[in-house]
Amino acid sequence: MLRVFRRNVGPHWTGSCGRTATSVIVREYGSTPEIASAYKPSQVEKDSESGAVPLLPGDSGQKLRNASPFNVLLPPPNVTGDLHLGHALTCAIQDALVRHARQTGRQATWIPGMDHAGIATQVVVEKRLFKERNITRHDLGREQFLQEVMRWKVEKEENIRLALKKLGCSMDWSKEYFTMDPHQSVAVKEAFVQLFDKELIYRDRSLINWSCTLESAISDVEVENMEIEGPTGIAVPGYDRNITFGRMVDIAYKVQGSTEEIVVSTTRPETFLGDVAVAVHPEDGRYSHLRNKGTFLWHPVRKEEIPLIFDSAVDRSFGTGAVKITPAHDRFDFELARRHHLATVEVIDERGTVQEHFGPFSGMPRYEAREALMDYLARLSLLRCVKPHTMLLPLCSRSRDVVELLLRPQWFVRCREMAQRAMDAVRENKLEIVPKTFEREWFRWLENCHDWCISRQLWWGHRIPAYCVRYGGTKERWIAARSVEEAREKIMAMEPEASKGTLTFEQDQDVLDTWFSSGLLPFSSTGWPTKLSTNHYPLHLMETGHDILFFWVARMVMLGQELTGSLPFKKILLHGIICDEFGRKMSKSLGNVIKPDHVVRGISLEGLQAEAEEMHRQGVLSQTELDKSIAGQRKMFPNGIPECGIDALRFTLCSSNVKNHFIHFNAQEAHTNKLFFNKIWQATRYTLGCAERFGEPKAIMEGEDLRKVIPELPLMDRWILSRLGNTVQQCREAFESYNFHLATAALKTLFYSNFCDVYLETTKINMKPETASLAALHCAVLKCCLTVGLRQMEPFTPYLAQELLTHLSPTSSSVATVDLVQASPSWIDPALEASVDRMLQICQHIRQTKNEYNPPIVRKHNPIVHIYAKTTELAELLHTQRETIQQLTHCNGVVLHSDERLFASAAQFLVKGAPTHDCIIGIVAESVASSLGNTAGDASSRKMLAKLEAEIDKLLKTIGNEGYRRSANESVQKRHQEK
Repeated sequence: MLRVFRRNVGPHWTGSCGRTATSVIVREYGSTPEIASAYKPSQVEKDSESGAVPLLPGDSGQKLRNASPFNVLLPPPNVTGDLHLGHALTCAIQDALVRHARQTGRQATWIPGMDHAGIATQVVVEKRLFKERNITRHDLGREQFLQEVMRWKVEKEENIRLALKKLGCSMDWSKEYFTMDPHQSVAVKEAFVQLFDKELIYRDRSLINWSCTLESAISDVEVENMEIEGPTGIAVPGYDRNITFGRMVDIAYKVQGSTEEIVVSTTRPETFLGDVAVAVHPEDGRYSHLRNKGTFLWHPVRKEEIPLIFDSAVDRSFGTGAVKITPAHDRFDFELARRHHLATVEVIDERGTVQEHFGPFSGMPRYEAREALMDYLARLSLLRCVKPHTMLLPLCSRSRDVVELLLRPQWFVRCREMAQRAMDAVRENKLEIVPKTFEREWFRWLENCHDWCISRQLWWGHRIPAYCVRYGGTKERWIAARSVEEAREKIMAMEPEASKGTLTFEQDQDVLDTWFSSGLLPFSSTGWPTKLSTNHYPLHLMETGHDILFFWVARMVMLGQELTGSLPFKKILLHGIICDEFGRKMSKSLGNVIKPDHVVRGISLEGLQAEAEEMHRQGVLSQTELDKSIAGQRKMFPNGIPECGIDALRFTLCSSNVKNHFIHFNAQEAHTNKLFFNKIWQATRYTLGCAERFGEPKAIMEGEDLRKVIPELPLMDRWILSRLGNTVQQCREAFESYNFHLATAALKTLFYSNFCDVYLETTKINMKPETASLAALHCAVLKCCLTVGLRQMEPFTPYLAQELLTHLSPTSSSVATVDLVQASPSWIDPALEASVDRMLQICQHIRQTKNEYNPPIVRKHNPIVHIYAKTTELAELLHTQRETIQQLTHCNGVVLHSDERLFASAAQFLVKGAPTHDCIIGIVAESVASSLGNTAGDASSRKMLAKLEAEIDKLLKTIGNEGYRRSANESVQKRHQEK
């Protein structure tokens, strides 16, 4: 059923696409509603509230026969809170890629999921328990605490799932995973056991990053280095005062049997308690006399001798050239101690207190022991000086505690061979990294790849599938197994004597690093280890932030090659880190954090401040951080953030070069893009109204392809189709090179500069009954441009594209549109575009001249334009497009002159100028010219213009001479061209 409405919109409706319209005809096909008078994202995107994802006809992702696969995996958001702009960027990029792949006929599968995020989730749940119920996880016990975490997980994952759908993400939710669901648990156990059996996983007592607050090992990615310049007070959990860092302390060691002393320097004097040696360079002349004496130093706290050792790894240019060796708390010292077979003395325990056997310092918190030890050494006259020092302080990103290096028995993955294969894959071009500049980072990390500590002392996570088997009274052995029964079978096969006595099995209490389970995702999410889907593995592409290139991407490659025998993906696309508009990292304490929902729905300054105050109540922000946050919000968002909508957020994110190291996000740009969408909206309303009135050519209505009639179309229709073809080609190339910002820029140029500001305006010339056939032809071209253009917009703006395409082609399938998109590059006509662009430059010059003229007589009276074209080709073009020029310049008439003298004497010009050498323009307002007299022009200006025009003519004759082109050198010709 076709229902027709005529709406009188009056002279106020100009939209942003053209001149005044008096009426617009809109229509409703069946259930297709009348198009609204303006673009309102809250209305267009209203279905997002229920999680309905916009899909165009034919884009549902259903299986396509013989279609090549395009498989991508969503980097799983942590179940710790809401989505942030970094997630939105990832989703915008991946959804654009998936939708574009479907448009090109590929079978696209986008696998969603969420990560259990061991440390992060455990920390937020512990904070919540303490804030709300004043209890710790130890008060609850492991089982009850894990139930609390599961409740948190269920609550958060539904919010995250809905947020992803609201962003328009066209994921395959039937393949959704959670990194601790039953299938993932099976995959994790299988991976651990296989690697253990290949001797790629081992248990060792080694140095690891340790958070005393969490009482757990943490990965390098969870360590943030804070640069400190000189003495600085830092808040450390567990202390009621700030602890001072940024000091270098010099301590003297007495040489046994001598009056000499050796001074060492340290920023952590508390570790002095664990010194087992002092090391110097063997070629350091200051200590050469002590080299062959077997020199020992006296430790004043432990009351024992420690050796002076010589090692070429010591930097003799630093300080006194002597360094204290504390292998239990320093990586350099640990390796040096191994080379020299030194003992280790542990000072600090898991909770950050000094261990037993250190006299008066035993049991002290580490930083209280620091001050007490310095006082003790001062009393012994061994404290030489305390001076300012610039240093990097390692902080746990989760607990904000100062990271300690502790010796603990942990599980490690041997990475050397796997890392070598990962590097070879890039060198042999089997794996491509985009942008290529990150290859250097890839090799830097993997060439120096240490064994990976994969155990964590947490309760939330995959419990390590390893059992300590005790037998024969005092013997024990670690066995990796999928179950106790399998562990029993393995120990019986490996140790025959184990069957003679009692066997006890104790599973390791620790859990696996979250990166271990997420490193399996490309294949564990596609069926491994039970049945790996060859249709979905390997992935076509891994797209993620460059900050986790090593922590996640490299480990996926290493584990994928080792466990499946093939690369998990062929390409790696790395995007930058989202910052605010000033390039600062988004931080709650700076008040510059913008959530996706802030941009989508808009939020007032009061609303932003209320959110900050709520985080303070929850214990996330301290009072100092709250004050900074509110001050930052007041400065950055004095009027809040305006409502922009989902599509504007996505389009804005993709309008940046995502391959840059940092991506600056400005919410105002999103609002500008919302206005851009309104321009397309108004253009669609105009098109629908015209189509209702004039229809389309009979041949096209009966199914004839628009391409067949292109040669018969008027010039401006052919021009806009050529520009459309160029845009489609630019978008295709942009997607192939992952330069999405070039695609969005091309689309803005098409709709803003070409379609709305130019072509749509020219169609108004013929939108009248006496030229109905031309009007119908224009309607067909208008609809074609909007349909194809919106198809190109759809990867970035699915809601807008679906809404407008429903109005433009409510009953048609996508097949015809896809055919038009694929054919559009064949419409490109470079010569035609160059010719029309020359005319448009003249129009722009006329408009600019009118706008700049003061007083505004020219602007007010819609003057007449006089044009003298110096070339026959240009004159012919302007002659055929006289009405177009008049329409685009808003003039009352266009007078073309074939003789320059006639042009000069034609009228008293208010403005006269030459935009280029081949054209002179004069503007006259006839109704007021007589009253202006000789004030309309400046005599000296006219003389200067005449002189310049004569010089240009002379230059043109010179450079056009064949003899000149043969004899004049290149630099002279270039200089003349520039002149």
